[in-house]
Amino acid sequence: MAPLKVLISGGGIAGNALAFWLSKLGHDVTIVERFPSLRTTGLQIDLRGHGIEVLKRMGLEQSFRAKSAPEQGMQVVDSSGRRWAYFPANKSGKGIQSFTTDYEIMRGDLCRLMHDATKDRAKYIFGTSIESFEDKDGAVEVHFADGKTDRFDLVVGADGQGSRTRKIMLGPDTADAFYPLGGQYIGYFTIPRPMPEKEDYIATTYQATKRRALMVRRHNPHAVQVYMICKTNSERLKNARQKGEVREQKEALMEIFRGAGWETDKILEALKSSDDFYCEHLGLVKLDSWSRGRVTLVGDAAYCPSANTGMGTTSGIVGAYILAGEIGRHCGRPGKENTDGADNAEANLTAALKAYEEKFRPFMNQLQKGLSEDSWDMMPSGPFGVTVLNLLMGVASFFRLNLVGEWFLRENVKGWDLPEYTELRGIV
Repeated sequence: MAPLKVLISGGGIAGNALAFWLSKLGHDVTIVERFPSLRTTGLQIDLRGHGIEVLKRMGLEQSFRAKSAPEQGMQVVDSSGRRWAYFPANKSGKGIQSFTTDYEIMRGDLCRLMHDATKDRAKYIFGTSIESFEDKDGAVEVHFADGKTDRFDLVVGADGQGSRTRKIMLGPDTADAFYPLGGQYIGYFTIPRPMPEKEDYIATTYQATKRRALMVRRHNPHAVQVYMICKTNSERLKNARQKGEVREQKEALMEIFRGAGWETDKILEALKSSDDFYCEHLGLVKLDSWSRGRVTLVGDAAYCPSANTGMGTTSGIVGAYILAGEIGRHCGRPGKENTDGADNAEANLTAALKAYEEKFRPFMNQLQKGLSEDSWDMMPSGPFGVTVLNLLMGVASFFRLNLVGEWFLRENVKGWDLPEYTELRGIV
């Protein structure tokens, strides 16, 4: 078969993972990224379960380990700084990961790692994006924001939960597939803070009243990451987030967190001058179908599970692996016959996209099941609730129960096995 000419919109982790596999198969892959260079911002992320296995199949585990964040576990403290619970990372190589996994890394480091493993086989175009596309004469004709036009056999949207590719694919008369989870927000930023001599690499979480929480974690000796977590009905924050007004988002979060206790005052003071702050309105992406014609979606653009699951990075990497595997299985490798023996290129691609969804949707259905606007109602609103939660965490810690990993996050996907693709085996 001839190589497929594939356009991937989005140079993040899911897009780079897909480019890695498709270019290994020998296809002609172009990645378009609207940022002027590889976007290596973002805070700490992790891999869990099947995502770890895909990383190993990519042959990138050693490179990942060389860049991994050194976090040892997570502690829970109260307003006085007293520790109530500690949950160490699961370093055994067996069972469900804890809150801190054995595969922690900064987002930028993982993105760069996958880009560097792919850049010599794929074409990267920075500083532009897809403006529109249409099916035309057996291909997808794509018009870019810089005025250029090109044709592709397959277009893949890997451009995040606010995916422009998804919105174009659905059309102007169809409501977008992003479903906000009520007033659930997380603000992220870093603070320059030299590491004291006796400090360990431990994430610290603090539960405040009024459904507010803070987490501070260190990824290097020079800075800490801050996570401002809240469930709020603040119209000020909602409007600022919708308009993309960063300064107003900061002011709204400062208003929400003022008086929350612990290290809040120091954190809010640092927030004022932060230059890497961003705020996320948590939500899900749910579609009846991830593909239309020769256009498909991968990662958060197709099935964002929200930060509540702890599985966003894993689902993007696993989904990219399955999409590439089904393309290899149904369309074959360039220069070789495809596995099923059929020779209709369009029918083969359609079959691959259908199989991608059939294989991976049961996985994503489990991750997203039960998530709703009420998901964070369990966050305590008053002092008594905070004490009860801290006590519960303390008891779980004492008995070495993996409370967060097994009860709150969604790593333990049941009745689903990661497929083996002979087409991908041995090409790394």
